[in-house]
Amino acid sequence: MFVRVTTDPALRPTSLGELGIASLSNPKVSLNEFTYKKGTEIYGEKEPAYYVYQVKIGAVRSYKLLSDGRRQIGAFHLAGDIFGLENGSEHRFTAEAIMNTTVRLIKRRSLEMVAESDALVSRNLLSMTTSNLQHAEDHMLLLGRKTSLERVAAFLIEMDRRLTAAGVMPLPMSRRDIADYLGLTLETVSRALSRLHELDIIGFIGSNQRQIVLLNRQQLASLDLTG
Repeated sequence: MFVRVTTDPALRPTSLGELGIASLSNPKVSLNEFTYKKGTEIYGEKEPAYYVYQVKIGAVRSYKLLSDGRRQIGAFHLAGDIFGLENGSEHRFTAEAIMNTTVRLIKRRSLEMVAESDALVSRNLLSMTTSNLQHAEDHMLLLGRKTSLERVAAFLIEMDRRLTAAGVMPLPMSRRDIADYLGLTLETVSRALSRLHELDIIGFIGSNQRQIVLLNRQQLASLDLTG
C-alpha cells in the first residue's frame, strides 16, 4: 500500500533510486513518468499488475468499492511512496489521483529480474512487502477497535509523521476521503475535527481547513489508545 521514502541513511532504502534501478541507462529496466489529472484512475481493481509505481508529485488513494456501493480507502500514497506492488498477478485495489499527480512507473518483470541477481534489491522488496502488511494490519485494528475520535486522532498522527513540514500538515485529501479511509461518515469526521479544534489540540489554516497545525501532540496521542 505504501512505503515511505526517507533521507535517514540508517533506515532501509525504499525508493526506486535507492534500489539501484532509477537510471534510464540501466539496460535491465525501463522507467517512465506519467501525469494524471485530479480524479483520474491510474489502474483499476483486478487489472493486470504489470507495473510498480512511485509518486513523484501529488497524492494517490487506493480503494475498493463494496457491494453496497460504499468506498473503502485502504491507503494514501504521498510523494516518495511506492505502490502497486502486488503478491499476485492482479491489482487488489483501484488507484486514483487525489490531485494532479506525477508518478514513475517500472515494469514489474524488470524489477523482478533485477531482484533475481541483486540480493540487496531482493531484501528491499521483501521489506516493502512486510511494511505493506504491517500497514494493512494497523488499518484493520484502527477500523475494528477505535471510536470515531480515536480513529481521527490516529489518522492525524499518521499524517503528521508523513506530511508535516514547518509545523503545518497540508492534507491533500478531502474529508470524504478521510471518512472513507476511517470507515466513518463525513459528518462524523467533521464533528471529530471540530471537537479536536475546540480542545485546542489542532488548529486550522485557510478556508478549506485542509492545512492543520498540531497544537498538542501529546494530548492527540493520548486519544490514540491502541497506538
